[in-house]
Amino acid sequence: MEAGEEKSKKAGGECFYEVFEEEIHQVIVGNRLFKFGERVAIGASGGKDSSVLAYVLSELNRRHSYGLDLFLLSIDEGITGYRDDSLETVKRNEVQYGLPLQIVSYKDLYGWTMDEIVKMIGLKNNCTFCGVFRRQVRSKFLHSIPSLSKFLQNRLFCFMILCLVEFLKALDRGAALLKVDKLVTGHNADDIAETVVLNILRGDIARLSRCTSITTGEDGPIPRCKPFKYTYEKEIVMYAYFKKLDYFSTECIYSPNAYRGFACEFINDLERLRPRAILDIIKSGEDFRIATTTKMPEQGTCERCGYISSQKWCKACVLLEGLNRGLPKMGIGRPRGNVNGDYKDIKARSTAKTIESKQCGSLDF
Repeated sequence: MEAGEEKSKKAGGECFYEVFEEEIHQVIVGNRLFKFGERVAIGASGGKDSSVLAYVLSELNRRHSYGLDLFLLSIDEGITGYRDDSLETVKRNEVQYGLPLQIVSYKDLYGWTMDEIVKMIGLKNNCTFCGVFRRQVRSKFLHSIPSLSKFLQNRLFCFMILCLVEFLKALDRGAALLKVDKLVTGHNADDIAETVVLNILRGDIARLSRCTSITTGEDGPIPRCKPFKYTYEKEIVMYAYFKKLDYFSTECIYSPNAYRGFACEFINDLERLRPRAILDIIKSGEDFRIATTTKMPEQGTCERCGYISSQKWCKACVLLEGLNRGLPKMGIGRPRGNVNGDYKDIKARSTAKTIESKQCGSLDF
């Protein structure tokens, strides 16, 4: 009886694996996420999403002959007791999945670790720095010219950026070495639904119009793909658990109060009442349209580092300038206008020479 139950359980698990993997395959094929022979970087944090993504993508690549050149790309933010442990998981994944690994650190690129930043500014705004830096390194490390992702245009709110996504500074040698065609991330349906809610709450129509796209940055140097767009987080957890995949499950020690957490709780409450709530929110986000009369911010490039920006300097350069000058809150929560309603960036002009003379950082391979 026990043997029969075990066999039945195994058969059920095999069916789940097959359905899970086939759904991801259909998403990849149906949305034409990849082309044969492309070099693809998998954003790897060691967590369940990226670990499952790396495993499934390597399996599908072999099974369906995608012809992709896959490798893992990890970021070391310098968070003692968190990132150092998770990177050990990524290093094991490198061996387990047979995928080469490249690690880039905040310290080498920006001269600061997250521990040092938190020591300087406290816990209140640390996710702002981490979110901005991680997204930029992911784009810049993979290509030496500006990517499409722009930095925050509106006032920065504490903890509104999840450490997902996005990574740091432009690296000519790294770009020449890697020659990346695409970046894939483990963002799942829950993550995307949370982002839709966040963009609605902060009135960010620019991000709302593109946050549900399965591929972004197609007209830029490095398109970003989300094969798990329609995959529930609970499905990923089940897959990782029953497949006995090696992943790191500890939460970032600096993120418990992140604003995104409130959106997550809200969506979880909705899901209890309506199981399809997550996919419904994504569908609603896809159906949003920006009126033709709405004036969208114009994208340019940062005068200091060349990264995409709607301002004179990108947010990373502004934040770094504040850190380096001992003013870590520079650029965070700055009023958008003076008492007369006219915006005058006095500090930016007065420190223009200082900003332009500083370097974001560099890294040799």
